Amino acid sequence: MKKNTKVNAAILIIGNEILSGRTQDTNTSTLAVWLNSLGVQVNEVRVIPDTKKTIIENLNILRKNNDYVFTTGGIGPTHDDITAESVSEAFGLKYEIHPEAFKILESYYKPGEFNKGRQKMVWMPHNAKLILNPTSGAPGFSVDNVFCLPGVPSILKSMLGSLKQKIVGGDPILSHTISLRTVESEIANSLSKVQDQNKDVEIGSYPFFHAGKLGVSIVLRSEQQSKIDTCSAQILNFIKEKKIEIVDR
Repeated sequence: MKKNTKVNAAILIIGNEILSGRTQDTNTSTLAVWLNSLGVQVNEVRVIPDTKKTIIENLNILRKNNDYVFTTGGIGPTHDDITAESVSEAFGLKYEIHPEAFKILESYYKPGEFNKGRQKMVWMPHNAKLILNPTSGAPGFSVDNVFCLPGVPSILKSMLGSLKQKIVGGDPILSHTISLRTVESEIANSLSKVQDQNKDVEIGSYPFFHAGKLGVSIVLRSEQQSKIDTCSAQILNFIKEKKIEIVDR
C-alpha cells in the first residue's frame, strides 16, 4: 500500500461476555484511536458470539472488504476460545502447534505449570506470524491482513507497540473539537449547510451533559488541516451569529 492513500480497517469483537453485557468493551476505542494515529480509518465494528460458523463468515467478509482486520478475544486457554481454530478454517490453513509460541510459553511458566490448558494458546494457523505479548507471555498472531489479539484490554494495549511497524497507513486522520453550550436542534440546519460545503471533512455532532448543563461537541475530522481550518471558521461564524457560548470541556 502506498502512502497518502485511504487505508481502512474493521474490528471484530468476539465474545459472549460482551454480548451479554457482563463485560464492557473498551478495545474498540483503544484500537480505533491507535489506528487513526497511523492513518488507518475504522470503517466497521462487529460484535459476535463465540461461534465458529459466525466467526468464519464475518471474518471472510471483513478481510475481503478492508485493508486490515483486527479481532479481539477468543485466544485464551478455555474451551470457548476458538478464534485461532476459526481463523485457520477461514483461510483454509492447518490448525497446529506454533513452535516459537510453544517455546515462549514453555519458558514463561514455571516447570510443571505449562499444562494442557495453557498449551491450547500455542495452537494457531499454519505459518501464522506472532504478535509478542509483554504482559502475560501468550502471543497473538496474524495471518495475511488479519491480526488476532486478546480480549483483556490492558494486555491488548501492551501489544500494540510491536504491531506499529506492520501497519502501513495513509495520512494521519486529524481532528478538531468545538464544544458549545447549546442543543443539537439549535445548530442542526447551520451545521448541515457547512457539511454540504465541506464534503471532504467528516462532521460529527455529539450531545454531552457536563456541570449540570447540556452541550454539544462538534468534531471535525480530515486528513488535511487546511480543510479542518476552513470548516471550523464557517462553524465559528454561525456560532457568533447565533450568540452561542463556546465552552472548554
